[in-house]
Amino acid sequence: MTPKGSARLLAAAAGVASLALAIPANAAPVTVNQVNHSITGNEGHRVLGMSHGTKNADESTNWSGYGADTGTYTSVSSSWTQPTITCTSKTSYSSYWVGLDGFSNSALEQTGTEADCISGKAVYGAWWEVLPASESAYSGVTVKGGDKLSASVTYNGSSNFTMTLTDSTQNWTKTTTHKGSSGFQNTSAEVIAEATSVGGSVANLSNFGTVNFTGAKANGSALTSSADEITMVGSSTGNVIAQPSAISGGNFSVTWKGYN
Repeated sequence: MTPKGSARLLAAAAGVASLALAIPANAAPVTVNQVNHSITGNEGHRVLGMSHGTKNADESTNWSGYGADTGTYTSVSSSWTQPTITCTSKTSYSSYWVGLDGFSNSALEQTGTEADCISGKAVYGAWWEVLPASESAYSGVTVKGGDKLSASVTYNGSSNFTMTLTDSTQNWTKTTTHKGSSGFQNTSAEVIAEATSVGGSVANLSNFGTVNFTGAKANGSALTSSADEITMVGSSTGNVIAQPSAISGGNFSVTWKGYN
């Protein structure tokens, strides 16, 4: 979608700063536990701070990955291994997902997982989202670090989108069909690792190491280097927060570089 105004970005930076100030710089690492939690209703995945560079090289303050935006897109899919995140006492969030729209408009239909550090513990969840609503958790399922995930979003016509998420490690599949965002255009398809927005501000990005996306497809064809590469940068520092690798045959990785 189009970049947000400076006031929104300043608010995001302030939110991240307030989280950082609450944590001592020398905080000792905390043992990671696999804990499941109820996903709060104020978490969202709208792109922030998007700037379009040359040669398909873009930057965002909360997205990293690849987006195709040169046609009409009715399906997107990919697979990944749920990261096992490293937690300290710092609160942080991360999400991994596929979606339609959102790259250059205010619509977005998506599904994926998250890996957050809350009170020193790793918490994992599975969700779907249609903007402008916040994410909704899939009920009755759990996600753990190391699980094998696959996800897809498909436009069915008549304004309906079907979002499907499968955890082959735990042998479950969740599917939901929902009306698309108001004003949806199907003008982009994305495969993204994200610093989740919480209460309207970009949270610290959880240290996920490297997440590998495989079989990333739009309209049934593998994403290639013609898709836009999106690097996550700090809103106030410009430092690289998460960096995608080159993409080949729909396969690429995103590597965590530091906190926001």
